[in-house]
Amino acid sequence: MTLSDKHIRLIQATPNDFGTVTALLEQAGLHTSSVTPDGSTYWIAYLDGQPGGCIGLEHGQGVSLIRSTAVLPDFRSHGLGRALVLSALTHASLRGDHTVYLFSSEAGDYWKRFGFVPSTAAEIEAALPEAPQVQSGVMRGWIKEEQVWKRELLQVGAQG
Repeated sequence: MTLSDKHIRLIQATPNDFGTVTALLEQAGLHTSSVTPDGSTYWIAYLDGQPGGCIGLEHGQGVSLIRSTAVLPDFRSHGLGRALVLSALTHASLRGDHTVYLFSSEAGDYWKRFGFVPSTAAEIEAALPEAPQVQSGVMRGWIKEEQVWKRELLQVGAQG
């Protein structure tokens, strides 16, 4: 079977889909305690009808935070991660966000491919103080140890 024989489908997760989102995150070894559909948008990627990955976007005022990005090992190298990231970036742009942030200490090279550059904990705390993942990081004390990344977005309809 070639890559072109694979069928990738993304769905925007509803609250009823959150069992699938948390199951994917747990299988990937990621924390789920601050994962919530409130004030967030999540997507699930399916490969040939099987859930293989997910991504979340926590919304602020003109900014969003990518979080809970996971593609299970058996589903990697099929384009699911790229499809999920591009979907989240497109959604953020369409909602009018000027910047998207994320935390990643281990996958910086991956995020650089999508135009992300290093940022600081202070910047993300100021930009997204209400985001569940930011609040979790502040409350549990890990936020200053994580690498923060950001990407500036072009404004849809902006004159340049």
